[in-house]
Amino acid sequence: MLTLAVALAAGLGAVCRYLLDEVVSHRTAGVFPYGTFSVNVTGSFVLGLVVGLTGGGAAAILGAGFAGGYTTLSTWAWESVELAREGALRPAVGNVVVSLAAGLAAGAAGLGLALL
Repeated sequence: MLTLAVALAAGLGAVCRYLLDEVVSHRTAGVFPYGTFSVNVTGSFVLGLVVGLTGGGAAAILGAGFAGGYTTLSTWAWESVELAREGALRPAVGNVVVSLAAGLAAGAAGLGLALL
C-alpha cells in the first residue's frame, strides 16, 4: 500500500513540476532555464520541510514520492550541458552553481522552518 501511495504522490509531483515549469517558462525570457530552476529550488524547500516534520510512511510518500516526482536532476543536467554545447557558457555555469547553492539553501530553510 505504501508503494502505491508513493507512486501516486510521484505522479502528482510530476504534474505539478510540469505546470510550474510551463508557467515560469512562459513568463521569462532568455536562455536560462528558470522553470527547472524554480521547480528544483521549491522542491528542495519542500523536501527539507518534509524531513523536518514527518517520519516513516509520510516521509516516504511526501519525500521520495511527491518531492522526487516534482524535482528533476536529469532535466537540470541536460539543460546545463545543452547551454554549454550551444556556447552559452555563463548561463550553463550559472545554472549549475546557482541551482546547487539555491537548492541547498532552500532545503536548509525548509528544514530550519520545520524545526522551529
